[in-house]
Amino acid sequence: MKYIQDLKEGMAVRDIYLIKQKNPATTKAGKEYWNVTIQDKTGVLDGKIWDTKSPSIIDFDVNDYVYIYGDMTTFQGNLQLNIRQTRPAEKGEYNPADYFPVSTKDPDRMWQDIKNYIESVKNSYLHTLLVKMFIEDEALSERFRKNSAARSIHHAFIGGLMEHTLSVAAICDFYAKQYPLLNRDLLITAALLHDIGKTREISLFPENDYTDEGNLLGHIVIGTEMVGDYIRDIPDFPPTLAAELKHCIVAHHGELEFGSPKVPELAEAIALNYADDADAKLEAFTELVHKAGHKNWQGFNRIFDTNIRATRGE
Repeated sequence: MKYIQDLKEGMAVRDIYLIKQKNPATTKAGKEYWNVTIQDKTGVLDGKIWDTKSPSIIDFDVNDYVYIYGDMTTFQGNLQLNIRQTRPAEKGEYNPADYFPVSTKDPDRMWQDIKNYIESVKNSYLHTLLVKMFIEDEALSERFRKNSAARSIHHAFIGGLMEHTLSVAAICDFYAKQYPLLNRDLLITAALLHDIGKTREISLFPENDYTDEGNLLGHIVIGTEMVGDYIRDIPDFPPTLAAELKHCIVAHHGELEFGSPKVPELAEAIALNYADDADAKLEAFTELVHKAGHKNWQGFNRIFDTNIRATRGE
């Protein structure tokens, strides 16, 4: 099959893709058309079906595998698929593994590294909490290993939450070695748990979308509640330690306008915020570079609030 990352303007498309979104819209002249987003493991692509009443367009739903006949065009500098024919694909015509983005890192190796960080936490209360959540709760553990870290922007792939969490923990581990002020046990525990709420905020693939709970509460609130629930089952867990850990979680976005109910007030919370922000942005930049191909300057990017250059000079 032709993967989305390899499609270019002017190319004919004759292949099967997963339908991620399908939304009706209306032109200024009052004619109905469909906005469609297709997906494979290399990314997503926006498409348009201008003639929805055509006999060549056999209806389909979100999360269907659909054979698509169309042509690649550009609109306002972005690639777009002009879809002329569709039909639902039959089982056996496609391999589901071709349609879901997956971490390029070895999941077993990442999981072992997560467990190594858990074992490195010496505080008995924090260690017990991590074991209860990541090891003893098998359903939560499995979800954590499969979830993405976002719908888009960074780590939006199977295993993305684990990969991001591990990267943040590694950065925090470096901080703890560099700055003796930091309580390593608290910081590593906060790093491992800072996004645990995403296991309930974001659904698994193929949807990889916000759940009702995710829309209503968000992963910071959900994660803080989850940690509080498990802490209540640990006898004599120190209240101050519990509050410090929760503070790191609620403050890890750093600013109120970025969704944190509190700004960081502990050194560990500041360190966690910097580590989380660094990994998210560098991964987002990495993914942008990967998608850029040979294009040099990418234009204004809202994540970085500037024009970014994806390629380097010799």
